Amino acid sequence: MKIAVISDIHGNDRALEAVLADISAQDIDEIVNLGDHLSGPLNAARTADILISREMPAIRGNHDRYLLTLDPAKMGLSDRAAHNELEPHHKEWLAALPETLVYRDTFFLCHGTPTSDETYWMEALTADGVVHMAARKAIESFAEAIDYPVILCGHTHIPRAVRLADGRLLVNPGSVGCPGYDDDHPVAHKVETGSPDARYTVVERAAEGWTVSFRCVRYDHMAMSRLAAERNRPEWESALATGFLA
Repeated sequence: MKIAVISDIHGNDRALEAVLADISAQDIDEIVNLGDHLSGPLNAARTADILISREMPAIRGNHDRYLLTLDPAKMGLSDRAAHNELEPHHKEWLAALPETLVYRDTFFLCHGTPTSDETYWMEALTADGVVHMAARKAIESFAEAIDYPVILCGHTHIPRAVRLADGRLLVNPGSVGCPGYDDDHPVAHKVETGSPDARYTVVERAAEGWTVSFRCVRYDHMAMSRLAAERNRPEWESALATGFLA
């Protein structure tokens, strides 16, 4: 069995199309999607149209939840930009997505952790906002009740795989469409992947067990960077151009 895992598209339709083409070129038919599909200053409606047409198993991320539950006046800039593009049928599609999902009785899908779409699973922060690998005990604790061989999470945009003590595989595929961001919670910090490429992961069952391959896909990222600039979002402009916020 082989599946592709995508996450955190954030309205970047060009990155999504490049990733879907790369997946197709490898003759992979099964794709699962870990959420945060649309939020951002890019092309939320077109991204939603692509995803709806593909009918892949998908879950909601925290920004998908914000788009459904927050008053637009209280949304952040990226959520409000997406909200203003979306039609009612796009929101109906988002609302129908579950918070977590078990796929083929093998893969457990969540956005952040099994109980929170806002919590980092494999990363932690210092008091002054440095992002680092979380302690093994903390990583293991989130997985205690998840009795599936492969656990998939997104949210941090950082590609990472951890082999748990009992052999289960925990994977974050990275972000398809947003290679850098900053956040004020729980403390001010930034995440930068250092590359503008679109990212996803292939998970495969081999003779020795489950394996993971991380993919970096080149696409016309400068077109999206220019779009962010036109919409007065310099942090997105920089991240999309370089993988760094400045």
